[in-house]
Amino acid sequence: MMSWMRDTVLTLPTALCTFLLLLALIFIKIFHKLWWIPTRTQKFMAAQGIRGPSYKLIHGNNKEISNMLMEAMSRPVLNLSHEVLSAVQPHIHSWTKIYGKNYLQWYGLQPVLVITEPELVKEILHNKDGVFTKQKPSIYVKKLLGDSISMAEGEKWSKLRKLSNHAFHGDSLKNMIPDMIASAETMLEGWKKHEEKEIEVYEHFRRFTSEVISRTAFGSSYLEGKDIFDMLMKLGSLIFRNAHKFRVPGISKFYKTSDEKESEKLEKGIRDTIVEIVKKREREAVTGEEGSFGTDFLGLLLKAHHGANDKQRISVNELVEECKTFYFAGQDTTNSLLVWTVFLLALHPDWQEEARKEVLQIFGKQPPSPDGLAKLKTMSMIINESLRLYPPVITLARNVDKEVRLGNLTIPPNVEFLVPNLALHHEPQFWGQDVKVFKPERFSEGVASATNNNMAAFLPFGMGPRTCVGLNFATIEAKIALAMILQRYSFTLSPAYVHSPFQFLTVRPQHGLQVILHSL
Repeated sequence: MMSWMRDTVLTLPTALCTFLLLLALIFIKIFHKLWWIPTRTQKFMAAQGIRGPSYKLIHGNNKEISNMLMEAMSRPVLNLSHEVLSAVQPHIHSWTKIYGKNYLQWYGLQPVLVITEPELVKEILHNKDGVFTKQKPSIYVKKLLGDSISMAEGEKWSKLRKLSNHAFHGDSLKNMIPDMIASAETMLEGWKKHEEKEIEVYEHFRRFTSEVISRTAFGSSYLEGKDIFDMLMKLGSLIFRNAHKFRVPGISKFYKTSDEKESEKLEKGIRDTIVEIVKKREREAVTGEEGSFGTDFLGLLLKAHHGANDKQRISVNELVEECKTFYFAGQDTTNSLLVWTVFLLALHPDWQEEARKEVLQIFGKQPPSPDGLAKLKTMSMIINESLRLYPPVITLARNVDKEVRLGNLTIPPNVEFLVPNLALHHEPQFWGQDVKVFKPERFSEGVASATNNNMAAFLPFGMGPRTCVGLNFATIEAKIALAMILQRYSFTLSPAYVHSPFQFLTVRPQHGLQVILHSL
């Protein structure tokens, strides 16, 4: 009995010490992650002249950024001004003034180096040594874009890039033009009932761009892909809602929020719908011409999936991810480009008339032709100026997983880089004191001349090897839609329009775009 009591007395302190030691180790690990590493990173960068808003425990600068965005969204931009950086990215507008062109901010525990110096931007985006990789996506963005060409790295990215380049080269794009024209005809048929009245064009453009994607890439119609577009919009809403919310890394394995559960359901729904479209095309190939999957984007993906070349073959998952990305990116970016270009032309009737004269001179009242589209110089200038003032994508993000040199800076591992191209597009140093003025003539001699050969000042579709593969697709689609609108209508801004651009994945008008249509 006495021996048992003695052993128990000796065991209890040992167990307590072990527990306290484990507790201390956990505390040290948490302290190291939540405070020591961020503080050390902040001091390390400050010693090199890189300052920024102070790191706040756990949340970083998320709450500050979120509050600034909510405040900016609550008020319209006065006098229809093109000073939109302070409305769309108020934190970057404010902090570059306080801390300089390059500064450090925090998304939760993640250090983010914001870079607006052109030479450093070029170094990051050209990525010659392969050290600046794509940003690690949030769980919501990962469900939207997966491991597609927009997120992949290395050999996988190279394989998918070659496939996409083939899908969007000159001849392929020419073959898409009739479907783009047919989609525009469908949209404009619906505009007839709005003649001499107000029309909200954002939703019309959304349906038009969705129809173009469905026809040109998947050989279907908007109605067949409608469920996919609806689910992508809902997933986009979840990304927007959670963009600046901190989530403990790895906690999703044990506990999922209602938004995370919803995103998983949407991801599965999108995948299942795409798989059905893929199976339908495969069945058609079996019953039709042997081995023929078609010449559109889906057809090329299926050829790669069933191909004999092991190195170039893509898996079912890769095929689905590429479809999902193109459904989203191909629709949303062109929609943004169209809506802001129409806004600018409604606001500047002189340029609207110049564009119309050019369209009528080249096409008359006939549908646009491939050769004619290439001759639309005035419209190209207008589109470039629209992309400068209101680029659809306003940040380009990269990541490093080891210590690197950037210019004269030494960057520690696991830092993200953010290139705010909207800020570069609105920088007087590159564009002059009239930077906020709509002046398409800036681009009369091309982009290089407009930027004084400083190509990092104009990044609507990125730069370097990862320049958006859909650049020409989006531009041709926009030219066709604008040309066909100008052939039929003049338009002015409605008194009901409230100028409030904001970032919802891409930059869009918060309250839509209302114009008055005048039939020609």
